[in-house]
Amino acid sequence: MSDLTIRAEVPGDEPAIRSVVEAAFADHPHSKGTEPAIVDRLRSDGDLALSLVAEQDGAIVGHAAYSAAVLSSGETGWFALGPIGVLPARQGRGIGRMLVEAGTARLTAVGAKGIVLLGDPELYARFGFVRDTPLSVAGPLAGYFQVLPFVQEVAEAQVRFAPAFSLARVRNRPERED
Repeated sequence: MSDLTIRAEVPGDEPAIRSVVEAAFADHPHSKGTEPAIVDRLRSDGDLALSLVAEQDGAIVGHAAYSAAVLSSGETGWFALGPIGVLPARQGRGIGRMLVEAGTARLTAVGAKGIVLLGDPELYARFGFVRDTPLSVAGPLAGYFQVLPFVQEVAEAQVRFAPAFSLARVRNRPERED
């Protein structure tokens, strides 16, 4: 496998990013295909705080979007990860891990307090995300909410995602009670 580079999105990457995100979620059992529209809207709303691409052989093969998370306490410095996707033919090769680790490193370097997301707890636990924190979200997907804190003390607060996430639609995803 040739060298893979993780870099920030640059103008002109948008069509390739859209294609990658669309392909990554095309056969996902819980997706209704809204993820590309979420990324587009994060970008158009100015809410795409960090957009990373994985590039290999001159082609974008993965993407991770980070946007500001809004805490009910007013605290700033928290970011939401997602959507994140890798072309199906390139999945299982550590590209997603590289995108998460690069995003974590970049956000830590600028003094972020942590990252939040809605996703598979078993998958994201590998990156250090935890579910039992003072931060929470309301709604049927609350059991999928996870936090990767960069600070020792995390104050209690409700988290809201950028308006683009109102486009999100899921299917066949039961509520998590645990």
